[in-house]
Amino acid sequence: MSDLSHASHDEGHGSVKSYLIGFVLSVILTVIPFALVMTGAFSKPATIVTVVVFAVVQIIVHLKYFLHLDFTPTGKENTVAFLFSALIIGLVVGLSIWIIYSANALMMYM
Repeated sequence: MSDLSHASHDEGHGSVKSYLIGFVLSVILTVIPFALVMTGAFSKPATIVTVVVFAVVQIIVHLKYFLHLDFTPTGKENTVAFLFSALIIGLVVGLSIWIIYSANALMMYM
């Protein structure tokens, strides 16, 4: 009986192998931009673009390997819910910054 309850509970979780893959990829995706910044190998704009690209890839790695979000039939609902939540949070934060910036700009004219 306990085996059945464990099997249904562990279904949505990743294996040790997937966590290790995610960890190794995360470390690599952190060390490379860190080394580029510390050595100054690229110009400042190229370094910023590189760091942003590595950050986006690292977000995708975290979503896949640690949060287990994917577009399989079982994970599609969680992925859609996460993307909707991210959209709402992005809108709230982005529009709040826009409103505060606009209010600050209007205050400068007084």
